[in-house]
Amino acid sequence: MAQIDKMLSHAFLQNIYRGIATRLVQEKSTGLRTLSLGWFQQKYLKHLPAGKTRTIKLHGKTLFYNAPQELLHGLQEIFVNQIYKQTLPPNALILDCGANIGLSLIWFKQSYPAARIIAFEPDPANFLLLQKNIDSFALDNITCHPAAVWKEDTILSFSAAKGMASTLTTAKSKDSIDVICLQLKKFLDQPIDFLKLDIEGAEWEVLIDCAGSLGTVKKIFIEYHGQFNEQNKLIQILETLNIAGFQFYIREAAPIYPTPFYRNKICLHPYQIQLNIFGFRDQ
Repeated sequence: MAQIDKMLSHAFLQNIYRGIATRLVQEKSTGLRTLSLGWFQQKYLKHLPAGKTRTIKLHGKTLFYNAPQELLHGLQEIFVNQIYKQTLPPNALILDCGANIGLSLIWFKQSYPAARIIAFEPDPANFLLLQKNIDSFALDNITCHPAAVWKEDTILSFSAAKGMASTLTTAKSKDSIDVICLQLKKFLDQPIDFLKLDIEGAEWEVLIDCAGSLGTVKKIFIEYHGQFNEQNKLIQILETLNIAGFQFYIREAAPIYPTPFYRNKICLHPYQIQLNIFGFRDQ
């Protein structure tokens, strides 16, 4: 009996060992570890304060950033989850509205080296890092505008948060600056293979203005930012896509309310609804 117990104990320990070994191998091959970001480095980045320009290595190149937590989110979303993964022609024309520090541009160019990209980024701090990263990764055939996309060519106030939360605003403050705004509609006078709109709350005004020109766009991604009392804007966005001939898929961009029916806490996020909308045409 003692011998049997010993054998069972040995088998049990072997199973535990195999399970731990398998888990370690899986962790090394999933998540941010695929980008050579280990557990310690991820924890370190999560606790770094934002605002100071720093660098990390990404695919052997130097990547410049100033918002560590947003960097981790962007790397996970774009390179690990591959949110923009799709089939595009080798020489695709891509409009990247809200290019931030250039993570999406790096992914696009790694996937489609011959693609032509027109990028827009109004936050001066982000635009500086965007240019640094384009040079660091030796990305070519990219036109960058230090501007926001809008429903007309104008100058508007802009809340420069030096991160992903920068947004156009009607209220001036000590943190707001004046930025150039370019009418996106004017750029839709040619076939667009992919249009990315991550413009922090300005998507409704821009899309309504572009409604009659969306026929040139083959695929579109919209990160929608909204409030409960403005859901008519979301409905109009979906109607606009439908009329333009898009089918669409929607998923939550950020789990702002884990229990939507029971919202017992004040929402600290600037938006109550944050969705990813993927628009595509029936091929």
